[in-house]
Amino acid sequence: MPSPSLLDKLAGAVRRVTELWALAGGLLLLAVVAVNAASLAGNILFAQPIAGDFEIVEVGVAVAVFAFLPYCQVTGANVTADIFTAGASRAWQSVFAVIAGTIALGFGCLLLWRMSLGLVDYVRYEEVTTIYQFPIWVAFVPILVSLVLLVLAAAVTLAEALRGRPPLEQR
Repeated sequence: MPSPSLLDKLAGAVRRVTELWALAGGLLLLAVVAVNAASLAGNILFAQPIAGDFEIVEVGVAVAVFAFLPYCQVTGANVTADIFTAGASRAWQSVFAVIAGTIALGFGCLLLWRMSLGLVDYVRYEEVTTIYQFPIWVAFVPILVSLVLLVLAAAVTLAEALRGRPPLEQR
C-alpha cells in the first residue's frame, strides 16, 4: 500500500477536526436543550422560567448549526437531489460532485467573508442581547471557525471529486 499523499493527510486532518467540531456543536445543542427543559420545568412547577432562555437558545442553536456544516460537507451528508442523479452514469456523477464541491467552496467563502464583516460591525457597535447584555459578536467567533472549517472541507471534497473519489460516507 503506497504511503498517503499530502492531500490524503490534509483530508484526514480536516475530517478529524470537523468531526470533533461537530461533536462540540452537539454538546452545545444538548446544553441548550437542558436549559430549555429546565426553564420549562421551572415555569410549570414554580412559575419561574429561566429569564432570557430564548437568548440562550437563539445563540446556542445558531452556533451549533454552523458547527455541523463542515462535517456535513466532508462526509457528503448535505442535501442532495439523488432522485435526479441516481440513474446517472459514474462519469456524470463525478461531474456533479465537482460542481457541488465548487458551489460549496464558493458558498463557504461567501459566508465566511460576509459573516466576518458582521463580526466587525457587532464589535464596532457593541450590540448586546436584551436581558443578559451578552455581546452578540462573541457568537460570531465559533461561527467563523465553523466557516473556515467549511471552506477547508469544501476544498477537500472538491479535490477528491476532481480525483474521482466519492465523499467519505459513500466509500
